[in-house]
Amino acid sequence: MTEALAHPVLGWVLATVVGLCVGSFLNVVIHRVPKMLERQWQVQCAELAGSPVADAPTYNLVVPRSACPSCARPIRAIENVPVLSWLMLRGKCAGCGAAISPRYPAVEILGALAAVAALAQFGFTDKALAAAFLLWALLALTFIDFDTQLLPDNITQPLLWGGLLVNVWGVFVPLSTAVIGAVAGYLCLWAVYWVFKLVTGKEGMGYGDFKLLAALGAWLGWQMLLPIVLLSSAVGALIGIGLIALRGRDHSVPLAFGPYLAIAGAIALFWGNPLVKLYLP
Repeated sequence: MTEALAHPVLGWVLATVVGLCVGSFLNVVIHRVPKMLERQWQVQCAELAGSPVADAPTYNLVVPRSACPSCARPIRAIENVPVLSWLMLRGKCAGCGAAISPRYPAVEILGALAAVAALAQFGFTDKALAAAFLLWALLALTFIDFDTQLLPDNITQPLLWGGLLVNVWGVFVPLSTAVIGAVAGYLCLWAVYWVFKLVTGKEGMGYGDFKLLAALGAWLGWQMLLPIVLLSSAVGALIGIGLIALRGRDHSVPLAFGPYLAIAGAIALFWGNPLVKLYLP
């Protein structure tokens, strides 16, 4: 941090490079965490049923090496440089020529933008580093929920505890405000869930949404909960209407709410204070 203060340009370059690398790692998280959970559930189901559990090869965020999903060709280090490799390969596998989704470089760019935005908002401080970690976690959760309609506990729960931990030193809000934010965030959506279920007999959202809002409350305090809920509802309505208009989305197909909570949390991180002052002068 001292070097960055002495050479601000170096700090911006470093934030961009680190953000790109983190974005590349987030692609692995987004792809593998749901598969890891699925394997765990299969093992648990087999154990409960008293069935033998078949040995499976190790599968985590490190092992096995990244490979092309079409031809299973291992990806070389030179082909794994954020954004540049995708451009040099023209969005195709070097082995079989299968298309590589543009979402991979998009996530890498978003990871860099998150780091740069945190630095621009909070300067060369520990607060900027904490904000970047929050944004990276929200980025991973957004794409996982969009793909699978899951908000994994192994991301939301550490995110909640991380928010309480950083606020032990009052990085964003006092610790008491963070604790109340975590409790109120969970109970807020939990109450909405049960009211909706009692009225309609259907489940309107998952428990992962409760935990994500609790995590945002732990990071940003209870005062930010109302803007986050209102913003997420507005963003969700706009995107939902857009999907129906452009793709003819089926109204009966459930829409993941986690991405909208994450987007609203990012907005609240940067511009939440003016919104809070509108109802808490």
